[in-house]
Amino acid sequence: MITALHNLQLITNGTIAAGKAILIEDRQIKAVIAEVEIPADAEKKNLQGNYIAPGLIDLQIYGSGGKLFAGTPEVAALQRMEDDLLNQGTTGFFATIGTNTNEIVEAGIAAAKEYRSHARGNFWGIHLEGPYLNPAKKGAHPAKFIKKATLAEIKGWIDQGDGVITMITIAPELQDQEVIDYLHAEGIIISSGHSNATYEQGKGFLNNPIPAVTHLFNAMPQMHHREPGYIPAIFEAKPYTSIVADGNHVDWPMIRLAKRELGDKLFLITDAVTAATTGAYQHRLEGDKYVMPDGTLSGSSLTMLKAVQNCVEKVGIELAEAINMASLYPAQLAKKDRKGQVAAGFDADLIVFNDAFETQQTILAGNLLMKTT
Repeated sequence: MITALHNLQLITNGTIAAGKAILIEDRQIKAVIAEVEIPADAEKKNLQGNYIAPGLIDLQIYGSGGKLFAGTPEVAALQRMEDDLLNQGTTGFFATIGTNTNEIVEAGIAAAKEYRSHARGNFWGIHLEGPYLNPAKKGAHPAKFIKKATLAEIKGWIDQGDGVITMITIAPELQDQEVIDYLHAEGIIISSGHSNATYEQGKGFLNNPIPAVTHLFNAMPQMHHREPGYIPAIFEAKPYTSIVADGNHVDWPMIRLAKRELGDKLFLITDAVTAATTGAYQHRLEGDKYVMPDGTLSGSSLTMLKAVQNCVEKVGIELAEAINMASLYPAQLAKKDRKGQVAAGFDADLIVFNDAFETQQTILAGNLLMKTT
């Protein structure tokens, strides 16, 4: 059976188009055609003039809905995260664990391995943000758990994970090259974050082989006219670079600057957490952001669609390009070649939303999962 989605505003690969229809068959997009070309035998679904775009992709989120996977890494927390994100139009995510004890990290690996066999399809693996960071730029990460990586430990975790560890944030300037080379050879996405790298150090390891940077401007040395620091190296090397577009982690003019410098390598993450009163990360909601008990900014309350909205309304980025930042570019970094576009041959992972940036429907692998109207 072919399903035809019609009466929509199509956003894909930097463009917005009306008068189109999307044909879906066997979990994939079969074609994008003019509405007048819809086959007579297709099952039609009227999207009431709403926007439709590739499903959103969040490569850094810690928990949602009152369950902090990063603090209590269990199957139930992954289930809550997956359900909540599907309700928001996010069709791919990396569940993230921050710097913590080995026991927490290994419990997260075990929970992820157990959960992936019956996940609904948008859970893509684990992002370890730490513990191999630079204590000089620890942010909300507990200094007592930060350490230098050893090849034996990281090999042990990768072996335990059996493919479930997909991304890791490290401070490259403090790690042995054999660790970086091993992670690269294993296909793990290595991202530089919580780093105190100099300009010269950054130029040495960015895209050589480290392809990504975690939450631009946060937990890194700031620019100075006589000591350029790490940020100009990022702007010159242009690795894939995430940013938290909530107005708290980064102010709007700085996001404009980053977009101007990095173009199609700047992508959105939520860095979202949920409230917690136990463990190493006791997040407290303060206004529209989360802080630690001492007031340190810790995580956001963003959704991916809210980040898109902020980029449009606060930063001045065109809607189609803001969608790219939330779908196509993270898909490219994650090497998900059939995600991030609405085009023939791509997976039918889609978000439908209205002019007020409210999710109306989520479609995962061609299946309509929810409707909130």
